[in-house]
Amino acid sequence: MKYIWLSICATLVFLMVFYFYTISKEEAVVKYFPTDEDVTFEKAETSLSYQEGEGADEYEIGWEISSKSDQPVYLRQDVSLLYVNGRLKGVINKWQENTDELSKHSTLHGEDTKKYEALSFHHGEIHKDEEVINSIQATTSDQLYIIDSPYTNRMAFKSAKTKEEEDWQNKLDHSIYQQLKAQWDELLAFYQIPESQYEQVPLTDLPEFNEENPFPYTTGDQYSRISGQLWEGLYKNYILGIRDAKSKHPIQSYIPLLLFDKKGKHLMVLFEDDQGEKKQLIQYY
Repeated sequence: MKYIWLSICATLVFLMVFYFYTISKEEAVVKYFPTDEDVTFEKAETSLSYQEGEGADEYEIGWEISSKSDQPVYLRQDVSLLYVNGRLKGVINKWQENTDELSKHSTLHGEDTKKYEALSFHHGEIHKDEEVINSIQATTSDQLYIIDSPYTNRMAFKSAKTKEEEDWQNKLDHSIYQQLKAQWDELLAFYQIPESQYEQVPLTDLPEFNEENPFPYTTGDQYSRISGQLWEGLYKNYILGIRDAKSKHPIQSYIPLLLFDKKGKHLMVLFEDDQGEKKQLIQYY
């Protein structure tokens, strides 16, 4: 009996270690390491597409992320957030070991006039030996306007090309911004943040920045580290929080607001989760 109990205990310990290793690995794959100079992304894309639906009042949205590095790396991960009229609608996430290429596709049901915005982070963890770990990263996005009004034929476009599309785009953007601003103003007041000391940037604007066009009040040399650490914090405190939410309808939060300190010392992320709880993340440079 003694040996049987020892065997059972050993098995339980093994299963517990395996379980916690698997869970922690899944939750910690987005981690910033210094940029690798020898490995690059050949491709990194986010794509939103319009598809006709079965009914006259319905349509489908194709949502796809894909990326390819110029060589296989230890760990690859792509994660994408989809906002509809400024509110989070979904998250897709894929990771794989010892690969150079990832892709994932999802389809969503849609109706009425909407603006779809997808924001993605593409990440690779590179182990050159037991002590040296580097990474590669890229941020991409796409947007799609669907105009579904009884006063006009249904329109789908990424950027307005006609006067009619421009009018609809401006109208929809203005309406969404008013909702977002009300949410952001509430968060700024709650945390008593002096607005004059910060540059405000919506999370969905992240792809506009790079080493040539760095974040406000920072330098190009800081870009990779700030961006990588920002996504590490977002993944741990925002994206995983969405996935683990207890609410039956967890995906309702507005686009988070980034605040860049005008002294170039830190940034903040403000958002409200599906439970109505306000959140503040601070990242020092």
